[in-house]
Amino acid sequence: MATIALPPTLTMGDARAALARLQQAIADDPAPVLDGSALQTLDTAAIAVLLDCQRSAAAAGKTLQVVGLPAKLTALASLYGVDALITR
Repeated sequence: MATIALPPTLTMGDARAALARLQQAIADDPAPVLDGSALQTLDTAAIAVLLDCQRSAAAAGKTLQVVGLPAKLTALASLYGVDALITR
């Protein structure tokens, strides 16, 4: 189990490349853990990326653990009602 770090910036402009990198890392790890502690600049695209990562992990029969998310991201996820989906 290796920790997969989220990038420092995760916005609409970064989402596609970040998602590709994260999905590959999730595919390569039998027990993936995403670490959001480096994430500083974000918008709602970060929520979409995390949801997509959860879907990718589930499709591969894996449980994705998410740790260290910044308060801004957890607040946005809660506002949209998807906080339980992101942090499971």
